[in-house]
Amino acid sequence: MGVVSEYKVREVARLLAVSDDTVRRWIDDGSLVANRDGGRILVDGKSVADLAIRLAKGKADSDHGVSTRNELAGIVTRVQVDGVMAQVDMQCGIYRVVSLISAEAVREMRLEVGSPATALIKATNVSVKSGMIS
Repeated sequence: MGVVSEYKVREVARLLAVSDDTVRRWIDDGSLVANRDGGRILVDGKSVADLAIRLAKGKADSDHGVSTRNELAGIVTRVQVDGVMAQVDMQCGIYRVVSLISAEAVREMRLEVGSPATALIKATNVSVKSGMIS
């Protein structure tokens, strides 16, 4: 159906938001399938996908009282209030998330730079680009 992907250890670490050492431990304990090509370690793409699903299992199924299932924990890095609306920037691991919400919500949640927060993402349209983004 498509090309079978293999990834370098650092690429897997980036995809799963963990350290290179964690990826190597997962290879050693059999959680990830890898082959050695000379001095390089190449990790099987399907095993990365399977592990990603296993790692997320339970998180999406939690009963947290909202219909959104995509959650990214992070920290607020910027709050810009302009009239009735506000822009809230968050850093969620390697991802920057920007949300436009009401100024009233910012005040009610007492959001400020340094506040812990969780981005709840529900989109009717998600675009996908093939390949790694550097």
